Amino acid sequence: MTEKLAWGVLSTAKIGREKVIPAIQASALGRVAAIASRDGDTAARVARNLGIARAYGSYEDLLADPAIAAIYNPLPNHLHVPWTIRAMEAGKHVLCEKPVALTAAEAGQLIAARARTGRVVAEAFMVRHAPQWRRARDIARSGRIGEVRAIQTFFSYFLRDPANVRNRADIGGGGLMDIGCYAIATARYVFGAEPQRVAALAERDPEMGIDRLTSALLEFPGERHLTFTCATQLSAHQRVTIVGTTGRIEILVPFNAPNDRPTRIAVDDGRDLFGGGATQEDFPTADQYALQADDFVRAVRGEVALEFPIEDAVANMRVIEAAFRAAAGGAWATP
Repeated sequence: MTEKLAWGVLSTAKIGREKVIPAIQASALGRVAAIASRDGDTAARVARNLGIARAYGSYEDLLADPAIAAIYNPLPNHLHVPWTIRAMEAGKHVLCEKPVALTAAEAGQLIAARARTGRVVAEAFMVRHAPQWRRARDIARSGRIGEVRAIQTFFSYFLRDPANVRNRADIGGGGLMDIGCYAIATARYVFGAEPQRVAALAERDPEMGIDRLTSALLEFPGERHLTFTCATQLSAHQRVTIVGTTGRIEILVPFNAPNDRPTRIAVDDGRDLFGGGATQEDFPTADQYALQADDFVRAVRGEVALEFPIEDAVANMRVIEAAFRAAAGGAWATP
């Protein structure tokens, strides 16, 4: 049996502690062998709680560990590119949390780092590895719901803590960067295309400066549209509807899909407004973070090509930047 890939984790961030580290530990192809924090005691405590063998009191010490083959980077957004490049230069492959950078130009530095180091680097959009999303994309492209012309996405939560990194505008916080990026990435995933122009509105928190309510319209080739709203100070809600000329697909919990119960999509042929033509498809319990990690390991081993190379992350950042420009200027913007 092939030995599992040894992962190291940069920081004790909540998403790592609660989602990604347990998923890698339970994955088929990887194991978390070490974790680092700028506070050695914190690193040691988290390592004990999560069954991680080694803890480091600095990121540099983790990157110097020769037994670590891959790094998961869940640092705050402004630290994604600098520490991902340092990890690659230390000989590590890197799976970096989204959004991968603060700007498209900064994200582009990872293309050069990949060429220079020969390491695999990818952005961690776990939803694209989830069974319900892969099935929804297959149905959308099959013609079963006709010609797919529109996607509507809503993603919100309520968070007012000014100390939380998602509420710090100076380091890449705000709704569009944190969750609007999912709406953009998944529409690009389903349509298999890049948007041609973007219109947007953004309402900012007067104290923290982050966009707390952002809505956008993206026009894709073939007269196809994405409309989405993301919010950081509204009731928690998630829904994606993919609409074609003869039916629609609804992904009921599209982003924070549970790992302890089946997931579900609904497909409706549109014969009436009361669900008379609706069917449901259930998917066995799975962990989208574990699936993401295993797909990354396969790419590291050279068994498959990376399905979403870092160029995809750069393209997503271009659209995010266009949405910010459109909201600021009150006019269409081109990615």
